[in-house]
Amino acid sequence: MRHYACLVLLWLTPAAATAQPVDRTDQQRLGMRIFNQSCRVCHTKPQIISPQYAPALSMNTLGGKTDLITEVISNGTPRMPGFKYQYKPDEIAAIAAYIQTIPVPAATATPAPGKSNASRDAD
Repeated sequence: MRHYACLVLLWLTPAAATAQPVDRTDQQRLGMRIFNQSCRVCHTKPQIISPQYAPALSMNTLGGKTDLITEVISNGTPRMPGFKYQYKPDEIAAIAAYIQTIPVPAATATPAPGKSNASRDAD
């Protein structure tokens, strides 16, 4: 039971809390709290075996353009709900400000051109 509790705690720990400390403004800290409450479940990969449901977000999301990030958070997309009725405009701006502090994720390895995963695994 103790191991299960540790796994749950690790899964619930925000990735930002385990990363290098970053000086954030009050607005960005508010955005981080709201992000962890409403966005993290889809936009970050849990530390336990589970899929990530939505794209990872970073300072490069939507070209880093605050107005576009704010619009998508407010109005949503066909695959994401909008939050304009759940959060005030300053809270949505805080989420956008926080997203703009998230480092770009490391690139994932891709197979060499013309080499499928099956042929690579056979090597």
